[in-house]
Amino acid sequence: MEPLKLAALDADDLQVISAHVQDAVARVEDIDYRPGEKRFLLPMNRFVWKKKRSFFRLRNERRRAVLHVDRVLSVATAGIDRSKPDDVLSLLAIEFSETEAPAGTVTLIFSGNAAIRLEVECIEARLADLGAAWETSSRPAHDI
Repeated sequence: MEPLKLAALDADDLQVISAHVQDAVARVEDIDYRPGEKRFLLPMNRFVWKKKRSFFRLRNERRRAVLHVDRVLSVATAGIDRSKPDDVLSLLAIEFSETEAPAGTVTLIFSGNAAIRLEVECIEARLADLGAAWETSSRPAHDI
């Protein structure tokens, strides 16, 4: 499978990226906001949902990836303790709420009622795999 490289310039594109990062895990210490550059970075280990399981392929796959959001004006967090850098966050979804077009809020929603809110001038995001994949025997499961 080729490394994933996606770009988002509108809410629909952002939904595609959200689908690809569902159940990605990231460490608190890896959250990086660079206000001088108006850039937010979130390195993660993303679960590859697109890879099909079969009778002979029971293993699942994760890949190292980074979410890169530009034109970020401010960042706020909820439910994330920056004094615990080794805590692991599980990303559930990314949402966009428009304020004054094209500006708005990009919200990264994590399990455990945690979130990161990015005030953006407009949507300008990228998701890219950084290297090879590795097998994992675990598969994320959600209560319905």
